[in-house]
Amino acid sequence: MRFQLLGPLSIAEGHDVVVLKPSKPSSLLAALLIHPGSVVSTGYLLRALWDEDQPATARAALQSCVLRLRRLFVKYGVTRNVIEAVPGGYRMNADADTLDLVRFRALVRAADDADDAEGELYRLKEALTLWQGPLLANVPSPMLHRDEVPGLTEERLRTLERACDIELALGRCRQVLVDLWEAARRHPGRERFSEQLIEALYRTGRQSEALSEYRSVKGRLKEELGVDPGPSLQRLELSILRGDDLGPPALDPGLDRTAPLSGGRTAVALAPRTEPLAIAAPAPAPAPAPVPSVPLGPAMRPVPPVPSFTGRIAERAAITARLAAGSPDTTVVVLSGAPGIGKTALARQAAHDTQDSFPGGVFILAMTREDGSSVTPAEALAYLPPPGTADGATLLVLDDVTSPDQVRPLLPARPGSAAIVTSRRGLAGLMATHGGSVHRLSTLEPAESEQLLAAVLGAERVAAEPAAARELARVCGHFPLSLRIATARLLTRPGLRIEDCVAWLSEDLPARLSLADDPRLSVPQVFGGALRRLEPRWREAFHRLGDHEGLLLSSHALGNSPEAEEALERLADAGLLEEGPPGPYRIHRLLKIYARQQARERHNSQAATARH
Repeated sequence: MRFQLLGPLSIAEGHDVVVLKPSKPSSLLAALLIHPGSVVSTGYLLRALWDEDQPATARAALQSCVLRLRRLFVKYGVTRNVIEAVPGGYRMNADADTLDLVRFRALVRAADDADDAEGELYRLKEALTLWQGPLLANVPSPMLHRDEVPGLTEERLRTLERACDIELALGRCRQVLVDLWEAARRHPGRERFSEQLIEALYRTGRQSEALSEYRSVKGRLKEELGVDPGPSLQRLELSILRGDDLGPPALDPGLDRTAPLSGGRTAVALAPRTEPLAIAAPAPAPAPAPVPSVPLGPAMRPVPPVPSFTGRIAERAAITARLAAGSPDTTVVVLSGAPGIGKTALARQAAHDTQDSFPGGVFILAMTREDGSSVTPAEALAYLPPPGTADGATLLVLDDVTSPDQVRPLLPARPGSAAIVTSRRGLAGLMATHGGSVHRLSTLEPAESEQLLAAVLGAERVAAEPAAARELARVCGHFPLSLRIATARLLTRPGLRIEDCVAWLSEDLPARLSLADDPRLSVPQVFGGALRRLEPRWREAFHRLGDHEGLLLSSHALGNSPEAEEALERLADAGLLEEGPPGPYRIHRLLKIYARQQARERHNSQAATARH
């Protein structure tokens, strides 16, 4: 039995994870786990539960919370981690096997003690997998979010800087670009990430992009803070303008990897890309293994399960059977469907289910950048071990592929190896040349949507408002992405009724299916990204479908011309429509609302331009 603190608070046993519902006992448990093995004073715990607005009976209520927490432990079979009442407060012991935070810090200490940069980086990357999702998202304590979460976040960010420094020093500029793009965008106030990104771009021959990134950082600092970039960034810009050879990369001497943070913490690392709205952390990794001779890049050992994964029973079983069959040829599985339909989640869950069949490792690559541009096969190959060096069959997960040509050069040739490819397109060209199987994903069934709500929000909260939960699933269109976004809003607002959330969302769909702190978790953004990949004439055709009555479509909806047939086929191939000849096409209700809104905005913009 393990406690998972680095994300929403949860209890796990094996692959089974229970996400605790927001409550006073959850706040109490988080306050104790943040200080494992230490005496946590009664005053601190009272502030964690009630902040400065403590009731007269707070101490008695604290004892009641402790009792409720102990009962919860009994319910889930927790026997090793008992809450001890000690003079002055309470203590809860935990070790690397029972708490991810302890495991994480142990791995970071092991990285500090490594004999070489390879060993340090390997242990840091192992530690990275322990961070999943918004920190303490289901813990309602304002004090913990105010006083503890910033310190934990700082630990992540300082060690991420160190990990990226090591990658740059080892000459892996292309490999580290994905992490640096994300870190620089998510944490624009930390100049070091921007400096690392600019350096990596320049070292990979992308001088214009490096200068553009510098000017963007400079403009933001001037506008928001009225200051110029720091001396290090300015020197880097000057070197790029002069076309200087930067020489071999070196570790930043100004970064003290062992300096303690506030509260005596040592620096720890930020998680790599994870499934949106991960609701629980993966199982702790095994003890550090010897550093491999070939850098594994994005290899995952072990591959964590997708938190609260529900549904897709038939597809999951079929994929698992095909991947585990051990074909002498490369097995290819394509998962296609609409944007936000859950392709990535199913691919990652299938990788988790079958990882034991691939001793050479599982490699997960994002094939589309955040700006919507496609990763080239040559760039992707830089993340993979050279042919013949993997220790056994490998599984390659290529996420958000835009064309068959992106896939073919990357397919592993070793017998028994396999590839899972996710794409909004059907990739018929890939099937024609390499064979395989295609699973076209549709929305979740109503019962599956309700299972997902219960898994994330807790069965009790859903059972308290069953009708509202069913309506929430319907309003979200049974899209996994929509449901994850809605449940994240409810998790971070424990006092919000499901019924009230449904009413608020319904007033402005799909615009309100988005999260302010992560622009990637936005239904309009995801839909818009899919549209931007199309030619203007096909985007125009999609907008026109918003005015068509009903959800079933034929070429009559666009004028019954040869071009109308082609437009519908292009939109279906992009995942924006379903089915097609010989039957009718179908458009999902959320996509139709979005099409209507886009057409209206375009019309209003054209009218305003005409008036001026």
